[in-house]
Amino acid sequence: MNIKFLILIILFGYSLAFSQPKGHLVIIGGVQTSSIVEKFVELAGKKDARIIVIPNAGSNPVENSKIQIKEFGDLGADADYLLFTRETADADSNLKKLENANAVFFLGGDQSDLTRDMLGTKLLDRVYQIYYNGGVVGGSSAGAAVMSEVMITGNELVNKDSSVSFVSILKGNVETKQGFGFLKNVIIDQHFLKRKRHNRLISLMIEHPDLLGVAIDESTAIIVYPDNIFEVFGSNQVLVYDPTESDNVRSNPNGNLGITNLKMHLLIHGDKFNLQTREVIR
Repeated sequence: MNIKFLILIILFGYSLAFSQPKGHLVIIGGVQTSSIVEKFVELAGKKDARIIVIPNAGSNPVENSKIQIKEFGDLGADADYLLFTRETADADSNLKKLENANAVFFLGGDQSDLTRDMLGTKLLDRVYQIYYNGGVVGGSSAGAAVMSEVMITGNELVNKDSSVSFVSILKGNVETKQGFGFLKNVIIDQHFLKRKRHNRLISLMIEHPDLLGVAIDESTAIIVYPDNIFEVFGSNQVLVYDPTESDNVRSNPNGNLGITNLKMHLLIHGDKFNLQTREVIR
């Protein structure tokens, strides 16, 4: 066999294997409950769980980390946390802490702080390795927002007078940046029903009609399995916006956006959704 052809086959096989998720994602819309935390530890191996908490999004990283690792520890997991800046992310001591970990959990706060400190680092590469080797990666609130490749920052660029509720569906209004990309075909939104963020995600669906919008409410999570099917777990609901078969995307001189045939699914605890086929599993 031609050696170049053999190398191409090996590289293709490696890239295909690496592109397929092998672990679980636990993406929490905020206000995590004890049952969700227990589910995270269960997926990580219960008493075999070795969890690293990353608190960079929050304003009280040490205090919040200690609360979280105690919660994991009370369930039998071995948990620790990392403190680092962009400059110290790739320190040997940090990378070493992740060597034996089989789960990583991102705390809430400002998702832009997480991406500022971790994008392009060896530390984030280690987190990817844990996931693709069958581990569990999760996060709440900001830790949920970073999971998609297109990440909502929470900022508005045009209509800046709304703080909690997004009051318009305007072209170019919702700021996004690069997220960690554990999910490629999805935009994640969080605190969704409680904070009335429908207009925010609808705006992005019109501007990214090739992606799905997955909106997770508080006290609720989606568990993304290795086969790209997610299950709703928690007290409230998850909305899925699907613009992939929509048409007549348009805007007027005022920047107001329009779309036809935007599909929506409202899911509750136990419901499952296939991210590949974009179908609710009945």
